[in-house]
Amino acid sequence: MRESAVVWDSSLLGYDFGGEHPFNPVRLELTIRLATELGVLGGVPLLVPDPADETELRRVHADEYIDAVKQAPMAGWDVGHGLGTGDNPVFSNMHEASALVVGSTLLGARKIAEGEAVRAVNIAGGLHHAMRDHASGFCVYNDCAVAISWLLDHGFDRVAYVDTDVHHGDGVQAAFYDDPRVLTVSLHQHPFSLWPGTGYSAEVGTGGAEGTSVNIPLPPRTKDTGWLRAFHAVVPSLLAEFQPQILVTQCGVDSHDEDPLADLALSVDGHRAIYGTLRELADRFAGGRWLAVGGGGYQLIRVVPRSWTHLLATVLNRDVDPGTPLPPGWLDTVRKAAPSAELPTSMTDGGDITFKPWGGGQDDPVDIAIRDTRRAVFPLHGLDPDDPRD
Repeated sequence: MRESAVVWDSSLLGYDFGGEHPFNPVRLELTIRLATELGVLGGVPLLVPDPADETELRRVHADEYIDAVKQAPMAGWDVGHGLGTGDNPVFSNMHEASALVVGSTLLGARKIAEGEAVRAVNIAGGLHHAMRDHASGFCVYNDCAVAISWLLDHGFDRVAYVDTDVHHGDGVQAAFYDDPRVLTVSLHQHPFSLWPGTGYSAEVGTGGAEGTSVNIPLPPRTKDTGWLRAFHAVVPSLLAEFQPQILVTQCGVDSHDEDPLADLALSVDGHRAIYGTLRELADRFAGGRWLAVGGGGYQLIRVVPRSWTHLLATVLNRDVDPGTPLPPGWLDTVRKAAPSAELPTSMTDGGDITFKPWGGGQDDPVDIAIRDTRRAVFPLHGLDPDDPRD
């Protein structure tokens, strides 16, 4: 059995809203270049995806919406279904490019389900905002939700989804809000202060699935130490109770301090710590099975390539030392494309990732967020929300 699978092909760069749109596929290209030059991908076969067919898309999307996506490039701007907006402008081959993203995440899921890999990563995935009948937040089709639905039909009865993007994982939550087989956990900037305005701690699931939707809304300017304290105060206990058979994670990096679209204050070092923790939790609770996808991230040069190179390295058990200098060849490539860009010099921001475990207090806004989430969800799992040992 191959330990880990990496899904990548340059055709995934075709998911491109064009112009000055922040969701620029150059971030993917620079990540693959950096990971290659650092030796992270050396000797690793890159799996080439096929587009998901309409049967798979219908797992989470309505027929009329799929038809609208297919017709959008010919219809122009008056499309409806969230298409042709500033966030989701129409582009040529929109359906094909979006279906390919879904197919790439499905390929990773299939490799794990068939026992050909225990882990898989697709940095082009993570389109977690797409809804059943409309596009949202740069996301046309929801590859995360489609892959989870597929896993539920192929041998998995308990799937845990953990979303570390700065924005609430609303599309995935909506897809499984009444399904007790799927635990969705989202850590994000507080909806009072950031789109999409959802993801309050009181959103816990419905219809017999109460407690399987978990939201940890964090205050703006939360740093690595606060983010990690919140994660460790909530997520491991819930995974221990839920006992997932696989861990699916959306690993958006727009939580970084330099991201232009949000206001959390994590570092590349914080992201690296998150990935290491997710790997450890997959090993502890899910037999090592871990499907990781990308997501948001809009500091295209300084942040995304380094953070997602750490993600690739973590999935492959080829961890990169934070002090590793950036390769001269990669730096030269970026300088030619963006001569005025201020470039980092190594794989670290020098961030502080040591954190004080939550002890039941309410000393600052992060602790209040922890308290509110634990009190909303923990009793539904038979856990004591006020006992730090749970």
